[in-house]
Amino acid sequence: MASASAQPAALSAEQAKVVLAEVIQAFSAPENAVRMDEARDNACNDMGKMLQFVLPVATQIQQEVIKAYGFSCDGEGVLKFARLVKSYEAQDPEIASLSGKLKALFLPPMTLPPHGPAAGGSVAAS
Repeated sequence: MASASAQPAALSAEQAKVVLAEVIQAFSAPENAVRMDEARDNACNDMGKMLQFVLPVATQIQQEVIKAYGFSCDGEGVLKFARLVKSYEAQDPEIASLSGKLKALFLPPMTLPPHGPAAGGSVAAS
């Protein structure tokens, strides 16, 4: 539909590192840190509420950075950026590390409660 707006997926691995670092830095900007804290407080560590409150704020923060690199300023742009980063993760440990840091900023650590479905078996820590 809007394919006249350029091909943003043309970032090299080095450029992807720069953009990832800028996105991570944007999360530590005071106004964005406040927005994320408020969203996390509203989510109360509930995964459904994390998707409802935290993910949209995290997406907006990413959009503000990646639009300068030719990605559309919507959810589709964030998805394209995420796919691009994912394509470089296996080849570049630094990109994999930066990507992990970014995800940790808005995804809670996955912990199973003791009474969860895996409580009876062994769980491999990753």
